[in-house]
Amino acid sequence: MINASIITIGDELLIGQTIDTNSAFIAQELNRIGVWVRRRVAVGDTWDEIWLTLDEESRSSQIIILTGGLGPTDDDITKAVLCKYFGGKMVVDENVRAHVQYLFEKVYLRPGPILERNLKQAEVPDVCTVLHNARGSAPGMLFRKEDKLYFSLPGVPHEMKGLIHDEVIPILLKEFTMPAVVHRTAITAGQGESLIAERLLEFESSLPDSIKLAYLPSYGMVKLRLTSTGENKDEVESLIQAQFEKMLSLLKDYLVADEDIGLEVVVGRILKEK
Repeated sequence: MINASIITIGDELLIGQTIDTNSAFIAQELNRIGVWVRRRVAVGDTWDEIWLTLDEESRSSQIIILTGGLGPTDDDITKAVLCKYFGGKMVVDENVRAHVQYLFEKVYLRPGPILERNLKQAEVPDVCTVLHNARGSAPGMLFRKEDKLYFSLPGVPHEMKGLIHDEVIPILLKEFTMPAVVHRTAITAGQGESLIAERLLEFESSLPDSIKLAYLPSYGMVKLRLTSTGENKDEVESLIQAQFEKMLSLLKDYLVADEDIGLEVVVGRILKEK
């Protein structure tokens, strides 16, 4: 199993001013390619906390992904911490500098000259591989240490998503051989978690060791997720699909959907059919 840790950086996350949607997106994308997210950690814009968290997460994860703290203001310290942590020095990346100038002169079209703090976005540690951020001025960075990969990405969701798709996922697929991780999700309504569990008592006890059943209750509804991993994706999918169909047959009285979608999508489909 390839493990990953996600570290989100920013005081605004800790005080609840900003909702962390980045971790959910990254976890979903990693899971699609067979990477298991071991931990998600939020830390403030504090040098010691970032450093300590890097130490802790690198002990058990081969992949560490950080988001946030790469902006042009003084409270954005992630780049400086990483430079010191990996023993580098700051240098100007001319490709990033040209990209920043292009954005401000041709895309943003803001009056006046480019601020020096914006041009400083082109400064990166000389021990990193620069990852091109096509959607913004803060470049992504890849660091390597003891066969582990550390990715630092902007906290702006739109920019982070572009880097995950364009840079991070291709690198991970090249660097690691991942097992298959397969999920099947059913959504029920009309019964609580306890009654659903009673109905699935024998089914759950008879599941193969390689398949896990998770209950995800919400108001008036319960999601049921079967998860399995293995080396051969076709074999894993075949095994889990057989168990999934068996579970659906036991829940047909309360079944809303046999995929992980929202209730509004289910209702919308019914309306379109009618």
